[in-house]
Amino acid sequence: MMAAMRTDGTTGETGPGYAIEEQLTAAGAVRVAGVDEVGRGAWAGPVVVCAAVTDLSAPPEGLTDSKLLTARRRVAIAEVLEGWLPAYAFGAASPEEIDEAGMTEALRRAAVRALEALPDRPGAIILDGKHNFLGGRVTPGGERPWPVRTEIKADLRSVSVAAASVLAKVHRDALMAELGHEEYGFAANAGYPSPVHQEALRRLGPTPHHRLSWSYLDDLPQWRHLKRHRPEIEGQLSLI
Repeated sequence: MMAAMRTDGTTGETGPGYAIEEQLTAAGAVRVAGVDEVGRGAWAGPVVVCAAVTDLSAPPEGLTDSKLLTARRRVAIAEVLEGWLPAYAFGAASPEEIDEAGMTEALRRAAVRALEALPDRPGAIILDGKHNFLGGRVTPGGERPWPVRTEIKADLRSVSVAAASVLAKVHRDALMAELGHEEYGFAANAGYPSPVHQEALRRLGPTPHHRLSWSYLDDLPQWRHLKRHRPEIEGQLSLI
């Protein structure tokens, strides 16, 4: 059961700490990046990944998994994080990439873009969840893969991942609001299937920002001909 929400937008639970970062640092990692994604289950818009590096100092008050914060509180904490973090960067994969390559590959591309945009290469990565979607490939620059530590609920346990979670959500929400298409309610639903979004799809069909390999098109007879085959690749992550 989720804890009761406080007026400041947090749950009142113990916030994330640095236990995972300290373990990786003790093992020799020069800097640790927390990585989290947002938009995996949306019907429209890109999937976005944020990589965040901290200096292991006390985090901003109220920092936690972005899903446990109100939208207003997320924005306020993101503004603090932008000045507090030594480094952070975003990467994205477009709806076209998702349709063409599948979600796991799209996540990998977005994460690599975020990590390579950091000013200094991290010595280790903390990924939220149990799937290492970064894989073990050599990077485009010929460097060996980053050492990756997967941790379930890392956005509740790791300051770095919690920071990446908040920044990724706020960044993607802003991107979706800028797309326009008011009939679909992107500014409010960020491309997820709200009733307003679903009704607009029934009436108007998908926009250029929609993922055309998603199964929602199966329920829209007049637009079903637009559906693209989603790659059935072993190891693909769930869409939700």
